Amino acid sequence: MTRAPAPPEGFAEFVAARSDGLLRAAWLLTGDAGRAEDLLQTALARSWLHWDRIAKDGNPEGYVRRVLYNTYMSWWRRRWRGELPSAAPPDRAGAQDVAVDSAARDGLRRALARLTGRQRAVVVLRYVEDRTVAETAELLGCSAGTVKTLAFRALQALRTDPAVRSLLTDEGAEHHDAP
Repeated sequence: MTRAPAPPEGFAEFVAARSDGLLRAAWLLTGDAGRAEDLLQTALARSWLHWDRIAKDGNPEGYVRRVLYNTYMSWWRRRWRGELPSAAPPDRAGAQDVAVDSAARDGLRRALARLTGRQRAVVVLRYVEDRTVAETAELLGCSAGTVKTLAFRALQALRTDPAVRSLLTDEGAEHHDAP
């Protein structure tokens, strides 16, 4: 049995220091903990192959994040988005449902899932990770104008989404504050 090669110098330290933030970004992109872990693992594995060159560039996190977003985009393009048949209709929340916060998060997650992959990546980078337009454009490999257009269209879609709209209205705020 052969042993796996030792990780390149500094790679293990980078993973230990930055994997929480990278995993959070992956989860926000995929909306699923298991897929987020797979996405991060794939991005780290691809980066590991070129770590010596990446570490010399001086911005290994930027490179790994770009690999993460590019991998997500390639997965998103390949994913089938058709209907999935089921034996029974999905459960609906009843009046006795006390998980209002959970329902709000789920509605927001679903609203994000309805965005295109590039729009979702821009929303995560710009508004969750608080990146500049220039940083977002660099990470996604597009122009600043494209980032602004994608952000505008994504926010427009989110504002008109019923799940997000109910969170923004007084009615949604009243339900959100209920015990």
